[in-house]
Amino acid sequence: MTVATFAPPNNMELVYTRPEALAEAHTNYCPGCTHGIAHRLLAEALDELGVREQTILVAPVGCSVFSYQYFEVDACVAAHGRAPAMATGIKRVHPDRMVITYQGDGDLASIGAAEALHAAARGEKITIIFVNNAIYGMTGGQMAPTSLPGQKTTSSPFGRNPVLTGYPVHMSEVLAQLEGAVYVVRRSLHDVANIRKAKKAILTALKVQQAGLGFSMVELLSSCPTNWGIAPDQALEWIEENMVPVFPLGDYKVTDAVKAL
Repeated sequence: MTVATFAPPNNMELVYTRPEALAEAHTNYCPGCTHGIAHRLLAEALDELGVREQTILVAPVGCSVFSYQYFEVDACVAAHGRAPAMATGIKRVHPDRMVITYQGDGDLASIGAAEALHAAARGEKITIIFVNNAIYGMTGGQMAPTSLPGQKTTSSPFGRNPVLTGYPVHMSEVLAQLEGAVYVVRRSLHDVANIRKAKKAILTALKVQQAGLGFSMVELLSSCPTNWGIAPDQALEWIEENMVPVFPLGDYKVTDAVKAL
C-alpha cells in the first residue's frame, strides 16, 4: 500500500518527521482516538533508544489487535488477555530483546488481569503499555472494568451502578503493590503537557527493561469518542474532567534503582 508523504514548501521548516519505528500505514482507529498518539510516542522512544531492531511487540485482542501493522518491529498476536504470558515466554527465550505488550483496558484489566498481575509478581522483565479508555472499544462500547460510576455504555445504558457491577479497577495501584514491579505510572494523552510526560514515562519504562530491573508498566488515559458518543475535542475534555479524578495521574511505583537510571 502506498501512503502519500508531505513535502513542505521551500520556505517552510519541517519540524516533525515520521519516526522510523512507525510504519507508513493507514490506521483502523476511529477519528479522534488517541491510540495514534500512543503509537507515535512508543515509536519515538524506540528510535531514541536505538532498539527498534531488538524489539518484539505483543499485540492483544481489542482495538489495538492490528498494532503490529503500525510498527516497524517484529511482532506477534496473543489470545485475548494473554499478552503478558506470551511476552514472558518470549523474554525468557530472548532475554536480549526489548519485549513490549500494548494492551487496552478490556484486555488487560478483565480477561487478562491474572496474567498482568502474575507477570508483575514474578518481576518479569517486560514492559506493558496500558491504554485505558474506560470502555470496550472494538466490540461495541460495552462497560469495561475501568468504566466510571454512572458512565453510560451499551451494556449499562442507565449508567454503571457500583451496587450491581462494582467499582472501576485501578490496575496501576494494584500492580504497584507487588515486589516484582519496579516502575508503574499513570499518564494521560488529553493535552500537550501530559503527552510530553507520557513520552518521558515510556522512555523510562523501556530503560528499566534495558537495565534488567524488573516489570514496568505505563498506563495511559485515552479517548474513545465513537463509543463515548461525543466529538473528539469533547473527548479530550472528558478525560480531564471525568477520568483523571477517578484515575489520578502520578507515579505509583518507582524504585530507587529506577531513579538511579
